[in-house]
Amino acid sequence: MSGAVIGWLGLCPVVKRIWTPSWTLYSGGWCFLLLAGFYAIIDIIGLKFWAFPLVVIGMNSIAAYCIAHLFEAFVLKNLETHLGQNVFRILGDACEPFLHGAAVLLVLWLMLYWMYRRKIFLRI
Repeated sequence: MSGAVIGWLGLCPVVKRIWTPSWTLYSGGWCFLLLAGFYAIIDIIGLKFWAFPLVVIGMNSIAAYCIAHLFEAFVLKNLETHLGQNVFRILGDACEPFLHGAAVLLVLWLMLYWMYRRKIFLRI
């Protein structure tokens, strides 16, 4: 209902410059292919062991979202404090944002794994 009202009013909360009909079809197609691939590999073929990291994140996706937004700066600051100022520049300045994201994701996953092992799940 609220989506219809927002659409009727002409409000668009996403980045309007890139949200063209062709981009919608392109990104929607990739999402469909990924979903179909995961379904085929996990449910039809039965290869579930490799998807465990995704299960840990998916079981507590609300906590993952909150932790990522609330603690990203804290995690990066502490990693740089304990590992050194230039730890994320080891592959060059161009890879620094990627390494930031990977480090935060690793710490986030470890926190979510701790919650998963203790069966702590945030639900609405």
